[in-house]
Amino acid sequence: MNDPQDPRSGPPREPLDVAALQRRLADFAAARDWQPYHTPKNLVAALSVEASELVEIFQWLTPEESRRVMDEPDTAHRVTDEVADVLAYLLQLCEVLDIDPLAALAAKIDRNERRFPAP
Repeated sequence: MNDPQDPRSGPPREPLDVAALQRRLADFAAARDWQPYHTPKNLVAALSVEASELVEIFQWLTPEESRRVMDEPDTAHRVTDEVADVLAYLLQLCEVLDIDPLAALAAKIDRNERRFPAP
């Protein structure tokens, strides 16, 4: 979210949508002839590696330190980059497997709401 008071949010830009981001990722890969490597197996492995790199940042932090991780600019940059990497591989996997990630998430939330009703 672009909050003009938050220096982490960067310059204002047009709203993004998942399909546009998936198209950019696909175009980026196509321009480099990477499609043969973007198999579901390889994308899942890459997603796991990037998620592990995100975990590594938080690994030895206390709960309180983890809540303040975005307060330090260098660490905030690392976290942001790893989140972007995780999302990029997840979106590419969804593209290759023809999964609508937003519909999948909405359906999962619906199931969880039925499975874990609020008190």
